[in-house]
Amino acid sequence: MTLKISTIKIGDTYSEKVCSNLSRTQIVQYAGASGDFNPVHHDQPYTEHIAGYPSVFAHGMLTMGMTGKMLTNYVGDGRLTNFGVRFTAQVFPGATLTATATVTNIRQENSEGIVDMDVSTVDDNGVEVINGKASARLDP
Repeated sequence: MTLKISTIKIGDTYSEKVCSNLSRTQIVQYAGASGDFNPVHHDQPYTEHIAGYPSVFAHGMLTMGMTGKMLTNYVGDGRLTNFGVRFTAQVFPGATLTATATVTNIRQENSEGIVDMDVSTVDDNGVEVINGKASARLDP
């Protein structure tokens, strides 16, 4: 079922658990895929004793990618026209993340229906790790 402009309203929300018990292996796999080998993502002694964090933590872009998957699950593949976030807290191994999109505006742009959304991802302690905005093109 494809989300349509005619079936949504301002204030509608969609939430999805995007990660359950994030592992160090997943973080290292993302480092390999992205080429980002900053030691705060894989080197525990460096992260604790030099950088001053309690543990290694996920790349912000890994969390953004998980959040983006929630968005495409909601609006459909190939429909996002804008997606930007701010990273607001670290995501540590063991985290479970839930992403939510909230419809803030429904508009026409170049004769296409566009939905604007606020986006937020929180960890299992309720700490917001991402907040941002997204827009998507929807069918009538």
